[in-house]
Amino acid sequence: MKHPCVYVLASKRNGVLYIGVTSDVHGRMAEHDQGLIDGFTKRYGIKLLVYYEFHEDMIAAIRREKQLKEWQRAWKVRLIESMNPEWVNLFDAESGEIAPGPTDIVRQRS
Repeated sequence: MKHPCVYVLASKRNGVLYIGVTSDVHGRMAEHDQGLIDGFTKRYGIKLLVYYEFHEDMIAAIRREKQLKEWQRAWKVRLIESMNPEWVNLFDAESGEIAPGPTDIVRQRS
């Protein structure tokens, strides 16, 4: 099932960050992991899924993405570490699974 999702990728712990939005986080992460998306993430090797949150609709997800992009870096780091203090990759490329997190409200209700 697809759900609107805002996600944060990193090149490494405390590395370059990328914030994106998608309705298919599993598919999008596979694309990032395989380097299929040209641009910023491919150029800087940004592949680690370090944070995500699901939303009820795409409008809310896009609004949140824009909000996070305006945040100071320190705020983004605190947000990441609230869910993922070790900055581990929450995407398992072999299985295509996303590790559950505390902000995964929509999937918990489904």
